Amino acid sequence: MVKTADEIIVNWEAQEYVTRDKNTGWYVGLIVVGLGFSGLAVWLQQWTFLALIVVSVMAIIVYSSRPPRMLHYSLSNKGLSEGNKLYDFEQFKSFGVLRDDKRFSIILMPKKRFAARVTVYFPEAQGEQIVDMFGARLPMEEVKMDLLDKLVRFLRI
Repeated sequence: MVKTADEIIVNWEAQEYVTRDKNTGWYVGLIVVGLGFSGLAVWLQQWTFLALIVVSVMAIIVYSSRPPRMLHYSLSNKGLSEGNKLYDFEQFKSFGVLRDDKRFSIILMPKKRFAARVTVYFPEAQGEQIVDMFGARLPMEEVKMDLLDKLVRFLRI
């Protein structure tokens, strides 16, 4: 923790997302499901759907084999900085803490109706400082994994 003239800053580094181990069976299963949907698309003569399936399977393979980047975070009186991007506290109505396996994350709930939640992973050792800084500026509420989060976790994407 570093003190400057008018703000307190907490710095940490974390991966941008949680990786899940995928074995050869996972990739084979993905291709089998893709081929099944492709067969259905050909049988129904839905060529746009076929193209969507092929592109989707390729994108999932590329995305799931890419290792997560290490991101640098800073928390100050202004807001949360993720690299060069600043999330102002005014953009969010509340936050919550979620434990995903052995990793902890802060979930920032946006004020805008259709804006996406912001998920920030943090090391357990600095968790108290980080939660206290958020708690001083935003109300804390209980957060749970939504249906999409559960699906992504189940599929190990």
